[in-house]
Amino acid sequence: MNTSDLEQIIINALEDIKARDIEVIDTSPLTSQFERIIVASGDSGRQTRALARNVLDRTFAAGVKALGIEGEENGEWVLVDLGEIVVHVMQPAIRTYYRLEELWTAALPRRAVILGNTAGA
Repeated sequence: MNTSDLEQIIINALEDIKARDIEVIDTSPLTSQFERIIVASGDSGRQTRALARNVLDRTFAAGVKALGIEGEENGEWVLVDLGEIVVHVMQPAIRTYYRLEELWTAALPRRAVILGNTAGA
């Protein structure tokens, strides 16, 4: 499966459970470890866990096995490692504190494409 197809499956899975502020960042100019980071917000630990679980279920159904998942215990920040795409589902306060989008986009070369907000916000 190509990265764009996997990305769309993940976005659909997040939108199904009402994730907010979905951002996709092309990290390929910075690292060979993965192609994209997807960051999304959930309003509670229960929602972040449900969002991450839906991503896992949908990608598994498409034939993609997760390499790992972290943070399900408390649900403040759940990371799903799908190899070429790493998904971060965070509660708003945690997302504001760590500012992952700013960290990654600040390091991107000026010519790199930032894919942006998928929700059209």
